[in-house]
Amino acid sequence: MTTTLAMFLIILGCAVVTWLPRVIPFMLVRSVQLPDIVLRWLTYIPICILSALVIESLINAEGNIVTLDWLNVLAFIPTVLVAILTKSLSQTVIAGVLTMAILRYFF
Repeated sequence: MTTTLAMFLIILGCAVVTWLPRVIPFMLVRSVQLPDIVLRWLTYIPICILSALVIESLINAEGNIVTLDWLNVLAFIPTVLVAILTKSLSQTVIAGVLTMAILRYFF
């Protein structure tokens, strides 16, 4: 597959469009002193986002029927245990990936 100038410009444009919304907020609040209540509220955002992503992967909703994705639930249990015991993000990610790989190999 050859890379044309148009393809390169599209990839570059996608990179800029992805990068700008992530950097602009940091540039805007860099010199602003935020109130303590805002800073406390912002500490909960990563937990909320991570929880939403995890819960979304555990539940299947098709129409009015809500079921659990048992393969993801089985991988979630040891991953949470590793997270609680080690408090290490890298060990938690490794445990989750390995658990899911093992489960997918057998099921």
